[in-house]
Amino acid sequence: MKILQTPVRFYPFIGGVENYVYYLSKELARLKHDVTVICANEPNTKKEEDINGIKVKRLSYIGKIANTNITPKLPLEILKEDFDILHTHLPTPWSADWSAIISKIKNRPLILTYHNDIVGNGFANYIAKFYNATILKLLLRKANAIIITQSGYYDYSPSLKRYKDKIGVIPNGVDIERFKPLNVEKEENTLFFLSVLDEFHRYKGLDYLFEALKRVKKKIPNVRLIVGGKGKLLNYYKQKVISMDLRDNVEFVGFIPDEEIVEYYNKCDVFALPSISAKQEGFGIVLLEAMACEKPVVSTEIVGVAEDIKEGNAGKIIKPKDDEGLAEAIIEILEDKNLARKMGKNGRKLVEEKYTWEKIATNVLDAYEGLL
Repeated sequence: MKILQTPVRFYPFIGGVENYVYYLSKELARLKHDVTVICANEPNTKKEEDINGIKVKRLSYIGKIANTNITPKLPLEILKEDFDILHTHLPTPWSADWSAIISKIKNRPLILTYHNDIVGNGFANYIAKFYNATILKLLLRKANAIIITQSGYYDYSPSLKRYKDKIGVIPNGVDIERFKPLNVEKEENTLFFLSVLDEFHRYKGLDYLFEALKRVKKKIPNVRLIVGGKGKLLNYYKQKVISMDLRDNVEFVGFIPDEEIVEYYNKCDVFALPSISAKQEGFGIVLLEAMACEKPVVSTEIVGVAEDIKEGNAGKIIKPKDDEGLAEAIIEILEDKNLARKMGKNGRKLVEEKYTWEKIATNVLDAYEGLL
């Protein structure tokens, strides 16, 4: 099968959607399918290359609107491609919209993974509202099938309700061969948080994690939070840490190279993702990566894997924006090493049983074949 993927960006760019497309495409290529990715050239790298059997074509972009790269050559490049099915992604509209148009021109099925709603801050919020009220409706109508990564998104998203008849739930996955327990030296009472540090990712809840850390520090003075990621809000977060008297408890390590990320997961005692926006948090792939490394996790009830974490006793799930509950959950795990160990084992078992990319790719292929 010839599959064309059109994410706005692709590996080596690191992000939730980018990881989803990379690992899914890698598994599809391993299963002997012909996979091509067309995306923006960010970060600036080779314009054409083969990555693990995936043909990657990167296009120059003239700028960004909100978090979306504008690539003028995209329509022509999609038109030139020979494909059986076109798989595109939201919440970055430009690529998805042109994919819908070209798929109809070429009379090929379009499948859309709807990772989360399109929202914005400030002026970007007005753009998002206009898009949601107009072009998004056309895109959802044109898509032959829509994938969401958690069933709860039916309830969270105001845009999806009328398209339930063509929506299927296929969760995200994790590479359990890569993300696994390692024998590394650990520092006691260490938390790990990983995200892009910009306005578009404030919903990951780092502000609330700092508030919780202040509470944890009263009980566990040597607690330490490692913050991975970079972005325009890095200096804002650094100043906040200073103002909260947490300078000795927080370390900003910046962008973590792909080859080092598994070691960071393994060095921590607890991984935290206190997401606060159900509209923006589609799933939480980083939770799967942490659990695959046998780490207990603390997150909120809006993430896609929350119910499985609770049922499988792989960590603690709290309400969004509850820094007191977040602190209590962190303290409980840090103070009970046996509980932490048990949760870590349970998390690894959970991802092995339910969230391998082999299982996810098989389900996506079933969706493709159903359309063809």
